[in-house]
Amino acid sequence: MTGTPLRVGLVGYGLAGSVFHAPLIAATEGLALDTVVTSNPERQEQARAEFPDVRVAGTPDELFDRADELDLIVIASPNRTHVPLAGTALKAGLPVVVDKPLAGTAAEARELAALAEERGQLLSVFQNRRWDNDFLTLRGLLEAGELGDVWRFESRFERWRPQPKGGWRESGDPAEIGGLLYDLGSHVVDQALVLCGPVTEVYAETDIRRPGAETDDDTFIALTHANGVRSHLYVSATTAQLGPRFRVLGSQAGYVKYGLDPQEAALREGLRPGPKWGAEPESLWGRLGAGDSPLTGGGRAVPTLPGDYPAYYAAVAAALTGAGPNPVTALEAAAALDVLEAARRSARDKVTVTL
Repeated sequence: MTGTPLRVGLVGYGLAGSVFHAPLIAATEGLALDTVVTSNPERQEQARAEFPDVRVAGTPDELFDRADELDLIVIASPNRTHVPLAGTALKAGLPVVVDKPLAGTAAEARELAALAEERGQLLSVFQNRRWDNDFLTLRGLLEAGELGDVWRFESRFERWRPQPKGGWRESGDPAEIGGLLYDLGSHVVDQALVLCGPVTEVYAETDIRRPGAETDDDTFIALTHANGVRSHLYVSATTAQLGPRFRVLGSQAGYVKYGLDPQEAALREGLRPGPKWGAEPESLWGRLGAGDSPLTGGGRAVPTLPGDYPAYYAAVAAALTGAGPNPVTALEAAAALDVLEAARRSARDKVTVTL
């Protein structure tokens, strides 16, 4: 991509903004991190230290007051702000990237999608884990028919955090859209929809396990897909022994993969995309086979493709210049929110929900 870089305004410089969005934007050819919005003085100094040329604003209004100086707004602020800020940006004539979840409800997501279409602006959702190393590898195996017909998709995003950290992500206030169902659940549901297609039935169990916790920290979701595949999805902060990240069973073979994609840890450590980005050692490769356990050497090791979070913003830059499609649409996010809303109802009412 050549020419003048597109100027990006980033709203929010907490975990999402500072660890994921800012480094990936800065590393993307064709994009330039122009402004960071945060009212926190320490985060303002952090942004200036990490990106000496960046401008800092204290409020989103300061950013929107000079909307004509920007080409893209990225919203990485708390979940409750996603819908109002995205709506303001679109009405100001700016394309928008919103961190997941796009909204608290599928209806809100579809309203934003309609507004973006009406204004002729890009609205994309940061579902970065479509570019996890294990997901890219699994997707390749399925496209090559290595498993035959897929019967069961098991996905786990588990952690061991026995003490709550507090903050809005763990708040019990429904307005905050906190809890694991909408946090890590946004990832595992999105991946299940991408791999296995639309969902017809949803069953879920949500629990609050840790003393002092206010919202779900241990959740299970069972999906029945229109094509007959069953997905079992686990998100938890209370898992003392972690299960496989993926266990996918088909008519010819199964694929089992342990461990998390290394990109988040690398970004947290201050590493930036470059040679060998997203690669993992052979000892962590998943195994493909039938009839034996991968833990006793069954099947064959499958080289894990490198993870590629930078590909998301490269695709956004391409979409903004007419060189490619929106990498994650608002309507795709709405479909995932349909499932998350059904899961919340299922857990609350102890029923299976038909979509």
